[in-house]
Amino acid sequence: MAGGGGSILFSGFRLLGLYCNHVPHVLRYHRKHREFYLVTSVGKCLHTYNVSRLGIVAISNSLQDDITCMAADRMLAFAAAGTLVYAFARNKEVVMRYRGHEQEVRLLLPFGDQLISSDGGGLVIVWDVQSGDVYLQLHFEPATFDVSAMMHPSTYLNKVLLGSSQGALQLWNLKTSKLLYTFAGWSAGVTVLQQSPAVDVVAVGTATGRIIVHNIRLDETLMAFAQDWGPITSLAFRTDGPPTLAAGSPQGHVTLWDLERQQLLAQLRHAHKTAVSASFVHGEPLLITTAGDNAIKVWILDQEGGGARLLRNRQGHSAPPTAIRHHGDDGKNILSAGQDGTLQSFSTVHERLHKNLGHGSVNKKKEQKKKKGLSYEELRLPAITAFSSAAARQSDWDGIVACHRGRLAATTWNFQRCTRGAHHLSPPGGGNTSVATAVDITSCGNFALVGSSCGRVDVYNLQSGLHRGCYGDGQKAHSGAVRGVASDALNQLTLTAASDWLLKFWRFKSRKQEEQMKLNAAPASMKLHRDSGMLALALDDLTLLIVDVETKRVVRKFAGHHGNTNDMTFSPDGRWLITGGMDCTIRTWDVPSGSLVDCFLVSMAPVGVSMSPTGDFLATSHVDVLGVCLWTNKSLCGPVGLRPLPADYQPEAETLPGGGAPEAEREVTLEEEEPDEAYSSAEQLGAELVTLSQLPESRWKHLLCLDAIKRRNKAPTAPVSGASAPFFLPTVPGLTPRFAVPQRETQSKVLSCSLPSQRSKFSCALQEGLETESFAVAVQLLKSLGPSAVSVELAGLSPEGGGADSLLLAFIGMTDSMLASGRDFDLAHAYLSLFLKLHLRSLAQDAVAMEALVRLSSRLEAGWAELRASFNQSLCLLAYAKSALL
Repeated sequence: MAGGGGSILFSGFRLLGLYCNHVPHVLRYHRKHREFYLVTSVGKCLHTYNVSRLGIVAISNSLQDDITCMAADRMLAFAAAGTLVYAFARNKEVVMRYRGHEQEVRLLLPFGDQLISSDGGGLVIVWDVQSGDVYLQLHFEPATFDVSAMMHPSTYLNKVLLGSSQGALQLWNLKTSKLLYTFAGWSAGVTVLQQSPAVDVVAVGTATGRIIVHNIRLDETLMAFAQDWGPITSLAFRTDGPPTLAAGSPQGHVTLWDLERQQLLAQLRHAHKTAVSASFVHGEPLLITTAGDNAIKVWILDQEGGGARLLRNRQGHSAPPTAIRHHGDDGKNILSAGQDGTLQSFSTVHERLHKNLGHGSVNKKKEQKKKKGLSYEELRLPAITAFSSAAARQSDWDGIVACHRGRLAATTWNFQRCTRGAHHLSPPGGGNTSVATAVDITSCGNFALVGSSCGRVDVYNLQSGLHRGCYGDGQKAHSGAVRGVASDALNQLTLTAASDWLLKFWRFKSRKQEEQMKLNAAPASMKLHRDSGMLALALDDLTLLIVDVETKRVVRKFAGHHGNTNDMTFSPDGRWLITGGMDCTIRTWDVPSGSLVDCFLVSMAPVGVSMSPTGDFLATSHVDVLGVCLWTNKSLCGPVGLRPLPADYQPEAETLPGGGAPEAEREVTLEEEEPDEAYSSAEQLGAELVTLSQLPESRWKHLLCLDAIKRRNKAPTAPVSGASAPFFLPTVPGLTPRFAVPQRETQSKVLSCSLPSQRSKFSCALQEGLETESFAVAVQLLKSLGPSAVSVELAGLSPEGGGADSLLLAFIGMTDSMLASGRDFDLAHAYLSLFLKLHLRSLAQDAVAMEALVRLSSRLEAGWAELRASFNQSLCLLAYAKSALL
């Protein structure tokens, strides 16, 4: 049977804890914002961070293949994936694709209005950025000159410097397509080319670890340095103060060289775990480093002697997580244990709330021996295989207990202090051959249960770290390795499952066995939902069992996974059981109905699943994925129809969060990055809704009380103005000078409005609307008038005011059309009220007008009935939410 189109319940939201990879980063400066931005690659996407706070500001659309190299200029960011080169605008949208390479693109270099790209086959293409056309092609033979680095020398017009893995360098003029000069090299492959602040001076990094500062105009070497950590991975010059050169190495170390004294200035040992990409922020004493260990670090060079200290960083797992769990009851923090040995907390609210609890050491006393020759790896604890957390007493003592690979002792961790705790929980007289395999913390947060591979189940006090006893006779609860331990909500029962195919029930306080259950196969893991008392067991025969702890019986059995079940989690209400298996599927089982209700396929097998205590997010971790994937629960946002899926259901693939389909091509606009256009709402969202006019309330509220407003604003006495004489007094012609008396013309101020030529624009628009049955123009004219002008216009519609009976009918039709469309709901009622106040007496004598008013009245009653029902429903829901005990 065909699948149903991905997941019905869950939708990909975002990826937590993923910052960068091995692809070198790019620094950009935004002129309008006056801020530096850092662009990193995370597989198929680009992440953009502001350097000032290392806060993420943009995530690009996903590409078809993984990004192999990046570059950026003032307007666009470029990324190469496979044989294609993409241009991103606003650090997000793909606006241009450059096709022409047949092999994987390895290098990119912005060159004014052009872009230079080089692939593994020796083809170098110069593109026109705006049109996407090929400006120039250069072909090199990889056996003799394999391009490994590119750089544009400062002030060298139309010229580019190419370095090769054979060691030679070539200076080309791209405008004339001519080779200008060839540098012999230093008998070592060139890995990095970097322009220095001085003109004509270039730093060259080689595969043997040598750094050569060379003058390319004179072809003279100014100075040379050497480091013992392999090839040079990156070079950066400081531009704000003392002349300093930073060099990265494949082992994660960074060296700082003093160019004046030509000597080593400082070292940043173990800055990263893999090859380092380093760059200085222009005009600031800040060094930014990234690497394939998923860490971004900003160093400030303010130490005495020129050393650097860590200023801020963003760091995730450098190896995929092995176990994830939500911590606390608010669902905002996700604890994640990785194969790199670290325990980290990721916040679903903001990345600044992420915490790194560190690696932890074998013994804190041995930390003092670091300076005595003890290696860094010998002090670290192995990777965490299983852990449990409780927030009940985390402010008093440690609230996290973890089991480590190959170790019998379990460790405690403190979430609030972000460090490993003070206790190592190991049984008295325990042998070195057994390993801690399962752990659980009681709901009260006072005790920890630890199961081991030899069959022991021990109880520890978390406050003191003391051993409080063990389960079973002969200090063994099972004859096989313990696969899971759990305690109920009231600390009455303890449940243990082991590879001897037994599930045992114990009294928590007396540690006496009550009952045991024989299973059909060895259990691989188990999960208890304390509120409902349901215990989920994943067996080695690929089946799932649900056991009722109260009745101690199997109540549900699920089968459907085609691989081992790696992890399980319950929904907060205990209705759903969500499982992830090695068959790359995530399945949701409905416990009451005993059926599969959701199933979807992912590209990487899930190794950990955890449902938020609030039910809003599902967190998953996957094979070879460094981050934690978040999926939103669709059932919280709207109704989701869940139906039992058939046994032959074939799930469809869901894209992991953080990736999407690439956008369609658009033309490049060579402008500064502008913010997205503001969203403009539609005039009417739905035919069943009503929309207000959004005019000020004074425009329609005061229509019925204009007379009272005029009386209130009337002056107590009329203003008296004296007669003013003209500046030049007219005289009567004659021998005797006499002033002329001005003749006042009497003219009536009353105009006859009965003529059509003297009607107002509104009356004319109303008459036209009656003929065309469209009153949009009349409504717009009326909306543009103030309350007094509206009153004058409505008063002039009657025959006594210079109007006509047809205009009265036209106004009734206009009001009916406004109510039918649902727009300007407040204005329609206000205009109708004033209209009836002015003309109701004359309308009562017109049978045609009364018939139109009756039809309008029925429409008014129907509209208000729907609104009244909606208001009552909302008020009842609000009253219930305020009074009910939720």
